[in-house]
Amino acid sequence: MKSQKRSCSIRLKISSCVLLTWMFLPRHVLSAVSEDDVKCLKGIKNSLTDPDEKISKWTFNNSSAGFICNFTGVSCWNGEENRLLGLQLRDMKFSGQIPQSLQYCRSLQTLDLSANMLSGTIPTQICSWLPYLVTLDLSSNDLSGSISSELSNCAYLNNLILSNNRLSGSIPMQLLASLRLKRFSVTNNDLKGVIPLHFQNYSKEDFAGNNGLCGRPLGKCEGLSRKSLAIIIAAGVSGAAFSVLLGFGCLWCSGRKAKS
Repeated sequence: MKSQKRSCSIRLKISSCVLLTWMFLPRHVLSAVSEDDVKCLKGIKNSLTDPDEKISKWTFNNSSAGFICNFTGVSCWNGEENRLLGLQLRDMKFSGQIPQSLQYCRSLQTLDLSANMLSGTIPTQICSWLPYLVTLDLSSNDLSGSISSELSNCAYLNNLILSNNRLSGSIPMQLLASLRLKRFSVTNNDLKGVIPLHFQNYSKEDFAGNNGLCGRPLGKCEGLSRKSLAIIIAAGVSGAAFSVLLGFGCLWCSGRKAKS
């Protein structure tokens, strides 16, 4: 109960910070943002195969404020602006790859593309495209490739659900730097290696169905000595610490530049 309240409080704080940021942007900047959100949705519509015509009905011949907020699966910060808050496009039988046009949806906090037939890899740039992302649900698709360490750059990410795909490789140790992460699931993939220490108190159901994964909350890693395990964990912790320090260094440098 306490963790749920805390998670809710974090989401509210993130929403408040982002909302204040947008509120104080100049009008011409907001106009450009709105145009980018429209561009984002046009790209999604054009890049995905939509057999049930769920988003084929999105039409862009309307220039009134907030017209995209009435689209299927779209939620906005308010109904009077074309500024996206969430895309809930679950179970719409889409096929294709994760649209590159998401790079224009910069105000997005929720992206749910689960239970479709998307293929290809998870774009490594997704966190730079969507810097305010709180929830990313790509579960129950046909995604392959590795889980990019770049996902640790999603500074506000609370929920990362990647279950029921064909993802391979290991779980990046850099995700240890994502201290906000409250929900993480990679069930039923082709992952292997040691589960990072940060996830040892998660449910084993979040990691089940990966024959090559080991370590808590799953079983012990057979064939690995304690020394080898310690080296792997230490390397992961060092990598995560380096990512955090690098982030602080960039912020400090940008602050110095701003002052000068």
